[in-house]
Amino acid sequence: MNVHMKSEPAPDENVEPVPERPLCLDQFLKLCGAVGTGGEAKLMIQSGEIKLNGQIETRRRKKLQRGDIVQIDGQKLRVE
Repeated sequence: MNVHMKSEPAPDENVEPVPERPLCLDQFLKLCGAVGTGGEAKLMIQSGEIKLNGQIETRRRKKLQRGDIVQIDGQKLRVE
């Protein structure tokens, strides 16, 4: 799967490529710069601060798919 990230709703933002392998929620947060460390990602996810497709997601190893929307601190990021 070829996955890219970009903030919504600005369709003209730069898109960063992500490796061709299943991507976990905690890895996504690190790759897009939303958190600085895996530990920080783990705490934010497990404390219910992250939404995936509009629902609170507490599984840090949740596999993301193309089209998923990750929301953190009011910012929406799309997996492409």
